[in-house]
Amino acid sequence: MNTIPFLRSTILLWATLATTTLVRAQPSLTVYNQNFAVVRDTLPLDLKVGLNRVQVSNTTASLEPDSVVLRDPTGKRTIQVMEQFYRADPLSQALLLSLYEGKTIEFRVGTGDKTTIVQGKIIRSGYVPGSPIRTNNSYYDAQYNAASNQPVIEVDGQLRFSLPGEPLFPALPVDTILKPTLNWVLRADEDGPLTAELAYVTGGMNWKADYNIVAPQTQTGDSDTLDLSAWITLTNTTGKTFENARIKLMAGDVSRVSGLYTVGTTFALSGNGIVEGYPPSTVTQKAFDQYHLYTLNDLTTLRDRETKQVEFARASNIKSQSLYIYDGVQLDPNRSNYGYENIRQDQSYGTQSNTKVMVTREFANTRENGLGIPLPKGRLRFYRRDADGQLEFVGENIIDHTPQGETVRVATGNAFDLVGERKRLAYKIDQEGKFVDESFQITLRNRKAVPVDVRVVEHLYRGANWTLLVKSNAFVKNDANTIEFRVQVPPDAQQVVTYTVHYTW
Repeated sequence: MNTIPFLRSTILLWATLATTTLVRAQPSLTVYNQNFAVVRDTLPLDLKVGLNRVQVSNTTASLEPDSVVLRDPTGKRTIQVMEQFYRADPLSQALLLSLYEGKTIEFRVGTGDKTTIVQGKIIRSGYVPGSPIRTNNSYYDAQYNAASNQPVIEVDGQLRFSLPGEPLFPALPVDTILKPTLNWVLRADEDGPLTAELAYVTGGMNWKADYNIVAPQTQTGDSDTLDLSAWITLTNTTGKTFENARIKLMAGDVSRVSGLYTVGTTFALSGNGIVEGYPPSTVTQKAFDQYHLYTLNDLTTLRDRETKQVEFARASNIKSQSLYIYDGVQLDPNRSNYGYENIRQDQSYGTQSNTKVMVTREFANTRENGLGIPLPKGRLRFYRRDADGQLEFVGENIIDHTPQGETVRVATGNAFDLVGERKRLAYKIDQEGKFVDESFQITLRNRKAVPVDVRVVEHLYRGANWTLLVKSNAFVKNDANTIEFRVQVPPDAQQVVTYTVHYTW
């Protein structure tokens, strides 16, 4: 083992630990669906009492240096990190050019079958480490950063804003690295080998859930039984390949700090990941703190720039229901800051409408309904079998984290054969009497060959105190300012809903 003096102690380079790297355990990852992960790895060390220098290569390119934890997992020995240096600028042509700025090197120039060597002095390399320059002058920023990315090479006394050919570097500078590297100055309390644990947070790692739902060939009324398959998709853009890794996936919105602001909220999931009647899943799950952990049962190699998919759930005969919702009001976003008084004075407020009737699919996430597992946030795609047995795509949307026992409700598009129309019939405001009366007419037209139930949503936005003076249909109060009429429309027919609302203040 090669060593060199450092602060009157031993400098131990990671590259010299080849005799112990063969017994390294598999790395483990906990990947969060917020584009980051926690990496845990074992690190064989041979330390001397006092100060030691250790270099660890092959970390990720997006490691967060202040998240690094180095410890003895047994708790028997004390390791103190006196200093830490992290470099994530592995060797590249642009970096080498920057290291030779001010010097003359050879460039190989090819013209057809002929190759010549020219001498060129590197005035500016064009290498810009880190983030671009930012000032208060956006024009200057753009000009400066564009110019900085251009190399300037002097050849035969003339300046060129491009490389004259392929650069031939005479030697590799001593301080260059080939992979992202951590350097430590460690203080040890005793001599001897140690298998330490290295853990850190890194960006560039993400996972998501995708759900495919297949509906049967024909639709009976507005109900269907569905088949569901769910996939976990892992993406690695960390710049590092993880060989035979133990991988866990954390579901939930874990709080992270961006700048001075905390982002994200917590969400609790619970349950198990195996649906009865199917073979054991390649993924198991359990509750963890306020979140939920999914564990891949087998060791997995996750290569850099690789996307990998694993099925984590499958279920059939899920009872579902199609809901048709007509929310006809179309509010002006420029008036979003209006209060009740502004809305009352603006007689045209809320009179713009749309004709689209939204299609929504819902099903209960329960064991009794053939499912009953925690469903992480993800994209849910709907397919329906055609008469020839082929699958046709009929809509998609995003579902939020859905615990066991809750209802999944997803809007999949607008109904082609259903049309809504909303008109304001009357408006009266009495400032002295402090009341407003407003009347509406909603017309629903059904061009289907079967009857449909439509939920007509109305927003009572002109005041907190209201009553319906007249109504053609019974209604349900969804919240303080929202009501819903449930209307059945016969095939190839129309139904009309009318009401008058009375506001007081």
